[in-house]
Amino acid sequence: MRHDSETALVLFSGGQDSTTCLAWALETFARVETIGFDYRQRHRIELDVRPRVLDQMRRDFADWSARIGDDHLVDIAVLAELSETALTHSVEIAMQENGLPNTFVPGRNLLFLTFAAAVAYRRGIRHLVAGVCETDYSGYPDSRDDTVKAMQLALNLGMEARFVIHTPLMWIDKAQTWALAERLGKEALVRLICEETHTCYNGDREHAHAWGFGCGTCPACELRAQGWERFVSSR
Repeated sequence: MRHDSETALVLFSGGQDSTTCLAWALETFARVETIGFDYRQRHRIELDVRPRVLDQMRRDFADWSARIGDDHLVDIAVLAELSETALTHSVEIAMQENGLPNTFVPGRNLLFLTFAAAVAYRRGIRHLVAGVCETDYSGYPDSRDDTVKAMQLALNLGMEARFVIHTPLMWIDKAQTWALAERLGKEALVRLICEETHTCYNGDREHAHAWGFGCGTCPACELRAQGWERFVSSR
């Protein structure tokens, strides 16, 4: 599916999934803008890597460079004030009695999509791209396909718009996400993801692994590492 004359807004955190989604959008749309969110996240280092990833994509991918448009950073610090989670406070990562990990930030993806739609509305952008998925994920209910479809309906009704929310990773696992990155940007994009993007919930940029930087033990690192191993073994 291509929309050669249209613009997309990618929810871009600076992590593996959102960088892969950015590459997918650059292959799909004529112009792509990005949006990130500062919610006083524990792994705030991702806010530092975002511009580095964008700069490198502009520099190293000639076919995409001219398509990369404005980047938007939205401050939603109130989210940290409202939530007592392992992503917004220095507490040990653990499972909760309700079956969800305490890294789940209630309402986070719902707010992300709402603010992204507000920016898209103002800028005349119809397509939103988000890196949520149901296959390899931490059990977050706001990453499910049903949630995204419900949000698309609510946003369109509430803003009298015709937004389309794209989720290229919804039905693929982490190994397939690595493979998608390789298909989209070849080895150069895989290398960029390994060297520049950030996924670790603990914000660790000291320990380097084949799959990138991170503590290696948090759920985000484990998913990324396991996906990398399956991806490498299948090549």
